[in-house]
Amino acid sequence: MLSQESLNKIDQEVAKYPADQKQSAVMGALRIAQQEKGWLAKETIAFVADYLEMPAIAAYEVASFYNMYDLEPVGRHKITVCTNLPCALSGGVHAADYVKQKLGIDFNETTPDGKFTLKEGECMGACGDAPVLLLNNHKMCSWMTTDKIDQMLAELAEK
Repeated sequence: MLSQESLNKIDQEVAKYPADQKQSAVMGALRIAQQEKGWLAKETIAFVADYLEMPAIAAYEVASFYNMYDLEPVGRHKITVCTNLPCALSGGVHAADYVKQKLGIDFNETTPDGKFTLKEGECMGACGDAPVLLLNNHKMCSWMTTDKIDQMLAELAEK
């Protein structure tokens, strides 16, 4: 179900823990699976759980708890906007509304061309950098003015 390359990466995650604690690598394994597949179908989660010798429901609980895991297909560029209270008070809601307007979508929607998905996120631990956007679960974008959002979207549209 996953490539040998991904399985090798998961094995590296597993090696960080005692031999009888393979399930401790579940978050890293799910991240690796999502990078390969683009999102985590129930079958993919079950495969990861089986590989880590743990119940599928336990892996699903992890995948459904954290918003970095996508349980349905997303666009090529997933933009998560922090709207938790400190960010909301510092422009997060305005930034989210601006992205919605620019892309013509709401939270949990994908643009018709499949390029962008917009998500609402909880605290990203960068309240002093608000408004904060997280790009594809990996790149933190801070102090996102409308000009910076325009620039980011233009660069991403080309990819």
